[in-house]
Amino acid sequence: MNGPVPPGAARTMRRPHDEPGEPVPAENVLLNARLALAEQTASDSRRMLLEVSEQAAAERNVSAALRDAIIPGAGAHVDLPHARVMARYVPAGAGAGLGGDWYDAGSLPDGRAVLAIGDVAGHGLPALARMAQLRHALAGLAMSGAPPGRLLSWLDDLVVHRMPETTATAIVGHLDPDTSVFTWGQAGHPAPILVRDGTATRLAPPQGVLLGVGAGLPYEPAEVRLREGDLLLLFTDGLVERRGRDIDEGVALALEAAARLPRGGGLDAGLNQMIEAVCGSAPEDDVCLLSVEILG
Repeated sequence: MNGPVPPGAARTMRRPHDEPGEPVPAENVLLNARLALAEQTASDSRRMLLEVSEQAAAERNVSAALRDAIIPGAGAHVDLPHARVMARYVPAGAGAGLGGDWYDAGSLPDGRAVLAIGDVAGHGLPALARMAQLRHALAGLAMSGAPPGRLLSWLDDLVVHRMPETTATAIVGHLDPDTSVFTWGQAGHPAPILVRDGTATRLAPPQGVLLGVGAGLPYEPAEVRLREGDLLLLFTDGLVERRGRDIDEGVALALEAAARLPRGGGLDAGLNQMIEAVCGSAPEDDVCLLSVEILG
């Protein structure tokens, strides 16, 4: 249309779908534009969240595959002279990255058995990589026959000098098949549980600080003489720690469940039941549990 523009016409617009002759105020157009922008932003956010979720799932799958290649999976067992070792590893529920929990069990050249369990702080591939370094380092160092305290000191040096800004906990012990004496040291790790004659108690922990602190303090040894029928349980803190629950309550639940554990063939299923009784069906953190049954 040609001719002069009527007053106020510059402040109205007409959308293609509007009825002829029905002008649209400019402020409505601005509102519609803002709504469209908000919808696009929300759509972009949903897409980004989906991509992040897929990346996290992919990393978790890679971490799980690497973990299974590094340490034996759930249900693994090791037969030692006069003892049978069984292990359980239960990853945290969905939404949590795999942690740095690990264990090791095997025979030394002198006939003793080395038993170890540990937990590297953090989650995901970085924690998994550091866990692998610690576990493999211990496997090699243990062949020297050095006592648990010395082994822990060497691991502390490794963390301090090769893994900056990393901390970890661990228990390292030797089981003598001739005397059934378990000699162990710990680095800021939960103390083992001993089940004897239907009663479960925690062993008194010797002195030992976290790996990676670099305080230069010694890792003191402790000893316990085991006997036929005893069950020794080493575990990571994921078994007893849970948000909203006092750790003492978690320990009490673990002791109660441990006291009910059967021996022999029933122990396999019993360990699964213990973890579920203490942690529920979806643990908030990774759980590693190592049982040592003393045989006749």
